[in-house]
Amino acid sequence: MYDPIPDGIAKTVQAVSYVEAKPPSFLAEFVHNYWELKTDHKLADDFYLHAVPDACVNILFNQLQTDIAGVTALRTSYEKLNLGVQFHYVGIQFFPGVWQGDPTETTDSYVGTPYLGKLPLIDTSRQLTALDFAAKQVILSTLVAQLIDLKLVAVNPLTAKILANIEAIQSVADMASTTQLSSRQLQRLLKQSTGFAPHDFLKVIRLQQSFKHHSLHAYTDQSHFIHSFRKITGYTPAQYYRKYDV
Repeated sequence: MYDPIPDGIAKTVQAVSYVEAKPPSFLAEFVHNYWELKTDHKLADDFYLHAVPDACVNILFNQLQTDIAGVTALRTSYEKLNLGVQFHYVGIQFFPGVWQGDPTETTDSYVGTPYLGKLPLIDTSRQLTALDFAAKQVILSTLVAQLIDLKLVAVNPLTAKILANIEAIQSVADMASTTQLSSRQLQRLLKQSTGFAPHDFLKVIRLQQSFKHHSLHAYTDQSHFIHSFRKITGYTPAQYYRKYDV
């Protein structure tokens, strides 16, 4: 099962808590996890979250300002998100390809403005605020079930097959062969369902696998791995592991 790492929280940061939990079994093919990121008390300096691409889509809720919510996804490069000195976010992380919502609603940067779309995000956020993380998960599961009924969340057979066979896929040609598609069909269908070209999707998934010391054989040599890692994360592997917990 594809298991991307959490975004980077510097080891030197104090008073910031991050927890995650797996969804109930009936949602396990759609949702990677539910998560909560918050300050334990007001910080002296702004906190920067080092967000790393994983091809997942997140729905997030700002629990300090419940009208602020959104759908987020990174593409092929990291983002440093300034969350300020006090924050409380809760979110749902969907597996790659599962989100079927309007792609124009998805942002790849900091979400700091009120949500104006048609999804029931603000009502959900207001229901979440008074609950502890365990109780929040029940509300989040209810929302996911609603999104499934609306066909805004659905299993993507293409990405599911790619992720199930990622260890054997070393190239876009391997990806096409595994999915029994022509290169042109793969390009069209993957772009349509994820927003990624096959080459970029493979780069991101391979990078995430490398954090677990998987798929390293897919890089031609150590130099290739370091170059690719730095291009996506902004750090060499050694620098990243020194700065962030993985």
